[in-house]
Amino acid sequence: MNRSFRLTSPADRHYGPALWAGFWGGNVASFVKWGTENPFPPRTPDRAIPPAEMLQDMGINVSNLVYHYSGHVVNWGVAGVHHLFSIVFALLYCALAEILPVVTLGQGVAFALLITLGFHGVILPMNGWAPPLWYLPLAEIASETLGHILWMWTIEIFRRAMGGSVFPRASA
Repeated sequence: MNRSFRLTSPADRHYGPALWAGFWGGNVASFVKWGTENPFPPRTPDRAIPPAEMLQDMGINVSNLVYHYSGHVVNWGVAGVHHLFSIVFALLYCALAEILPVVTLGQGVAFALLITLGFHGVILPMNGWAPPLWYLPLAEIASETLGHILWMWTIEIFRRAMGGSVFPRASA
């Protein structure tokens, strides 16, 4: 088997610190992802937001899931889906890194690209929440790709800083 895909020894896996890093990294990285969408909006104004479509398909009235902050109306339902997505996939990434270090290839960039393709190329179109990848404007693909890369890189920074078997913390 290729050495790139080697598994770590179970004795060398540190799930506690890895999951803790995933939790904190996922929380912070969620804001990083949102931050990339300000200068590089992923969709044209006429397009529906996939998490809103998903919530509506679940029978949830998205227009009721709002709060007001500093004169802005913020949809906490859509924001919550993005935030939960970030935490769940950060936990998954950090746990997988304990078992299969190749997951961290390119400081998480490879994983970010897989997530981008998986969601924007398969899951969202399959459920009717977004058009197929080949119908998306180049600006949307670029925004989502850059956003996911910076998102995952943030999670990787937390994973490296907070422990785990692949890049354990330095001894004090």
